[in-house]
Amino acid sequence: MPTIKLAKPEISFECPEGDTVLRAALRAGLGFPYECNVGSCGNCLFEIADGTVEHDRKDAPGWNERHKARNRFLGCQAHPKGDLSIKVNLREHYVAKHKPVRTTARLESIEDVTHDIREFRLKPAKATAFLPGQYALLYVPGVTGARAYSMSNITSDGAAWDFQIKKVPGGACTEKLFASVKVGDEIAIDGPFGMAYLREDAPRDILCLAGGSGLSPMVSIARGFAASAGLAGQKLHFVYGGRQVRDIAGEEFLKPLAGYGDRIHYYPVISMPEGESWNGRTGFITDAALSIFGDKLKDMEIYFAGPPAMATAVVQMMHAAKVPQPQIHYDQFY
Repeated sequence: MPTIKLAKPEISFECPEGDTVLRAALRAGLGFPYECNVGSCGNCLFEIADGTVEHDRKDAPGWNERHKARNRFLGCQAHPKGDLSIKVNLREHYVAKHKPVRTTARLESIEDVTHDIREFRLKPAKATAFLPGQYALLYVPGVTGARAYSMSNITSDGAAWDFQIKKVPGGACTEKLFASVKVGDEIAIDGPFGMAYLREDAPRDILCLAGGSGLSPMVSIARGFAASAGLAGQKLHFVYGGRQVRDIAGEEFLKPLAGYGDRIHYYPVISMPEGESWNGRTGFITDAALSIFGDKLKDMEIYFAGPPAMATAVVQMMHAAKVPQPQIHYDQFY
């Protein structure tokens, strides 16, 4: 089993067979920086001082020729070919509250949420707790590589992990999940991961912004909020955006929560209302957030998830609204 040493501070940890530098570090309790875990964001770059690695994704968006020239690699894609000496700036912020575990899980149920979103309930062979808003890596049979999906439920014992997953036309993994995977099948999973988890010590009201595939982690955040004694004095506002009426979801998961209509509020918005029977809000999710909350945005704890274009627009809106960076929480999957 390869040993990985850090130049500063002088720390070493072992990397189990088949594991990556990043995930082995997180399992060892180290604060190795990361976000997406699939090679897109580039936050887990490290430098090799001695040794070699095998890199999974040669075309990873977060890795370029300049990085290669400087002997820098992505922690989430790098497998040590022997002992390594590396340089990386560890940060306490990234130390896992629940160390990620590699295990298998049995698919317990599949439920439709919308015309193109389904909820998949998995029962891990090794129960592992996670925080509201976190995600896991799923290794679906017949699909090359892992895919990151967020959990929609909350748990104290980790006995069940629910994923609300949107079908992506032409997407190798979601096509397989929607067409071939059956109840009773086993899927390899790894987690939990992610830094956009619910901050129960934050004193501000919460705003959840979700679109499409971002529904799952925001539902988890809302459920965690409702169950948190520490957040009993705050409110949560949930804005969900879709293109058309058939895309709208979320309220069915919020209504059963304690405080719905009092402490928990739901705002659906569609961006393509032409020909639709719709009397609600229209436009983009950023338009809705600005219209509803305006100057109050900078005084809120904000969580969001969704497709890349939406996430980029939300980040720009938050900066324009002067929302302090520590109050903005999202994971870069793109």
